[in-house]
Amino acid sequence: MSTVKLNWGTGLVIGMLLFIGFILYFVITMMTDSKYDHELVVEDYYKQELILNQQLEAKQNLATLSGPIVSKRAPKGWILEFPEELNTENTKGTVFLYRPSDKHLDSDFPFVLSESNLLIPETRLLDGRWNIKVSWEYQGKPFLYETTIQY
Repeated sequence: MSTVKLNWGTGLVIGMLLFIGFILYFVITMMTDSKYDHELVVEDYYKQELILNQQLEAKQNLATLSGPIVSKRAPKGWILEFPEELNTENTKGTVFLYRPSDKHLDSDFPFVLSESNLLIPETRLLDGRWNIKVSWEYQGKPFLYETTIQY
């Protein structure tokens, strides 16, 4: 009978091949299994990047308001309370609801303030994390309010 002798070089090569196989298994699993799919944050990433300066200016305009926008849960949805100084007749804008875990739940809708409150109905919100982006124009100045909520 012949015995196979393993020296340290052969053992090292076998160990490296096993490690490489182990890593390849996990890489292939992550790339092919649908439960590990990760969607892009936004589809039109480069277009969004171009308007970044406008968004920064609109966020800075929030500081000119008399008070902050208050965001809280209400019995029938999520409510945003705007400062009283906003003339409700001239305040029009859009609300964008972004669901990080499922792009099919993303939605946007226009709004016109009738009071200093804006209610996002619970029919538009499922339990979980949401990013809310409210943009409007008031007295010729753009405003942008962003918040993350757990509904």
